[in-house]
Amino acid sequence: MDRKKFRQKYNLFLVEGNKIISELFNSDFKIKEIFSTDPQKLDRAEAPVIHITDNELKKISFLQHPKDSVAVCYLKEQKREEERSIQLVLDGIQDPGNLGTIIRLADWFGIEQIVCSEDTVDFYNPKVIMASMGSFTRVNVMYTDLAEYLSETDHMNIGTDMVGESLYTFEKPEKMNLILGNEGNGMRAETEKKLHRSIMIPRFGKSQSAESLNVSMAAGIILGQLFSEKI
Repeated sequence: MDRKKFRQKYNLFLVEGNKIISELFNSDFKIKEIFSTDPQKLDRAEAPVIHITDNELKKISFLQHPKDSVAVCYLKEQKREEERSIQLVLDGIQDPGNLGTIIRLADWFGIEQIVCSEDTVDFYNPKVIMASMGSFTRVNVMYTDLAEYLSETDHMNIGTDMVGESLYTFEKPEKMNLILGNEGNGMRAETEKKLHRSIMIPRFGKSQSAESLNVSMAAGIILGQLFSEKI
């Protein structure tokens, strides 16, 4: 179930660890079954809980050091929710850890929808689910043609760039799409054409040698500043 084609073929994905599995109980994700080394810790589960040994858990887990349980869940049909005041838009993010962390950040700051290019890493990748730490149950992630989406939106499209306006002088519009590009190549040309403005995170180090920030780290810094106005 670590490959997208198999997840789509069987309409199933995996969630590992009791802590994250417990987030499913208060969501609209449906659980098919749970395999656990300690079923009593999952007594709230409405789905069948099957007792397995530690060795059996290692065989079905994708983790080097498996937690305690693995839940087999049904994929949800993709939906496009009403646009909120601020949305994250991801253009070709490839690292599952980055996507999972960005989903977690969105949840923390109350951002309910993330719009992804069609080549962004799969939402149901086990590493994405794990990195999101349960936040995947509360943030809607949709995949679409970005150029088309950014042309039709009524939000201001704000890109991140090394030569954009300083984040600390930028005045947040009422409605905005914060666009984050690929880890190595940034935003593609057709996405840049849809931007209304660009912002940057200034470097304060004396040497000014650091070339860039990890995309999920940059997202955290930007969101922290954008939402500080509400404090």
